[in-house]
Amino acid sequence: MPRPRRDSEILPAKDRLENAFWGLLKDREYHRITVTDVVRTAEVNRNSFYYHFSGLPELADSAILHEVEDLPVPHLPQVGVDPEEMWRDYCNRLFHDPVQRERLDRIGLLTGPHSSPELHDALRDFLRMSILSSLGLDMDTMDVKTLMLMHFTIGGLLSVMEAWNEVKSRPQIDEMMSEDIAVIAMGIYFSMTQENMDSFWRHMFNSPRPARTKYAMARMTV
Repeated sequence: MPRPRRDSEILPAKDRLENAFWGLLKDREYHRITVTDVVRTAEVNRNSFYYHFSGLPELADSAILHEVEDLPVPHLPQVGVDPEEMWRDYCNRLFHDPVQRERLDRIGLLTGPHSSPELHDALRDFLRMSILSSLGLDMDTMDVKTLMLMHFTIGGLLSVMEAWNEVKSRPQIDEMMSEDIAVIAMGIYFSMTQENMDSFWRHMFNSPRPARTKYAMARMTV
């Protein structure tokens, strides 16, 4: 079967189809979107659609996977580096980059009123895959502690995305860079690396930090 022609010199047909999916999901409920809607919005022909995707579910999976894959992930822990500094760097990359903000807007649609259980499950599964890949973990060999941290992290991410439309418009979004959140978020993330974090936390306890923050760090190491 010959490859269908590219319908636009601006973006490949597959990208246009995925962009159309997100635009339509913002406008209407997922179960009301049709292939006709997608190809008309993307300005491609149906042959091109079915060359890339078997149907709408595969298009949705592809679109979701690409957005999740392109989300930045925190750097792995480094001895002597303040977790608050690492968290602020991560938040700046995530919240203050227009490209990433648009990505979060799209992912937020998957937990909004136009979504479906299938889309929500796909988001959860792809988030899990992304975390496993970034940390080099394997679900089949994961210990119970790391498994629980994984479920806790994914649940937290989904909860944040459910509230994204409310949070993103508030100037208080910078509060997500606070010291308390940094310690909790990075502590959980570091714990899932399964590396020996004793020297890292020892450095943190010996640094001049408020007592409440050191208490939070102590709870993370229990």
